[in-house]
Amino acid sequence: MGPGPLNLPALPPLSLYVHLPWCIRKCPYCDFNSHEMRAGADAEAEQQRYVDALLADLEASLPLVWGRPVISVFIGGGTPSLFAPERIERLIEGVRARLPLAPGCEITLEANPGTFERERFAAFRAAGVTRLSVGVQSFDDAHLKAIGRVHDGAQARAALQEAARAFDTFNLDLMYALPGQTLAELEQDVRTALSFAPPHLSIYHLTIEPNTVFAKYPPRLPEEDVAWDMLDRITELTGAAGLERYEVSAYARAGHRCVHNLNYWQFGDYLGIGAGAHGKLSFAHRVLRQVRHRLPERYMQQALAGDAVASHHEVTPGDLPFEFMLNALRLKDGFALSEFSARTGLPAERVRAALRQAEDQGWLEPGGAGLRPTARGFDFLSDLQQLFLPPG
Repeated sequence: MGPGPLNLPALPPLSLYVHLPWCIRKCPYCDFNSHEMRAGADAEAEQQRYVDALLADLEASLPLVWGRPVISVFIGGGTPSLFAPERIERLIEGVRARLPLAPGCEITLEANPGTFERERFAAFRAAGVTRLSVGVQSFDDAHLKAIGRVHDGAQARAALQEAARAFDTFNLDLMYALPGQTLAELEQDVRTALSFAPPHLSIYHLTIEPNTVFAKYPPRLPEEDVAWDMLDRITELTGAAGLERYEVSAYARAGHRCVHNLNYWQFGDYLGIGAGAHGKLSFAHRVLRQVRHRLPERYMQQALAGDAVASHHEVTPGDLPFEFMLNALRLKDGFALSEFSARTGLPAERVRAALRQAEDQGWLEPGGAGLRPTARGFDFLSDLQQLFLPPG
């Protein structure tokens, strides 16, 4: 691509995100692009056509990433484990045929306990998936029902046993501050999760997002002080179990940090394919964002016609500092100023005033080769990130 407003010394690492948009039923808190899947033969035909569309989308995107090695692939949703293992195998084989995957490339598949049968996770491993991410959210039947999950606690435990048996590394997703949840109940969920010795644990505060069922009919959530107590207890229990908090919502054992998510947080590049998928791609003098067509049927039509991208825009130099910090400040280890310049193509002077203000507030401190959020900075992360918004 020709001259632009930036000057990137080198291109960042590249990941691939693949969106599979179907679920058994949409959860009332979910604001992701997900849709209820058809049943029977219609679902099988739809899966086949969707994989065709994904590979056509990838094929059309190759000129933008030609020759760049891919360090991670993340198959998210929706509920990707609804797809038959042979469909996932065909998808991964199609990706390998079109992109140079780095040695040891991490390939993650999201899975839900309500969509697995015994040996299904092993079949995903055989299909080429190297890491599973299991959306448990809770082990308490009443809380699972309150947040609209289709599985129960027994299914969650069975799924994790299967995941641990089939995969060397996997992630377990939990949520806290659920409707009616007490601190003791949260602690029980965390202790149950830790009993499976997960290499990686992601724990999210339930939030009410716009345009969801919960936004229209808000449940009664725990008081804010209780939610803070829950987070403190999570940090204590995970630390005692040998999991290090390396990102605001992520805890991992040594050697099991999520490569794909780290690339997001370090402002790396990612090609996003699939219905509604977002992508960020860097070039020598510009950073481009893309969005695919959102509705699955529309996406398939357009992707098979070679036109899957619904919109795209260049990120302006004024917006880049906030976009970088929105990600980098989530990391406990922080970032180096040289990384800011390398990933944005902007001089470090663009953010020095905001960095000084953050240090004065006690939100940032020197650490490693650069700056990292303090414990207080993690507590006030949104305020810290907003220091880097463009003026006006």
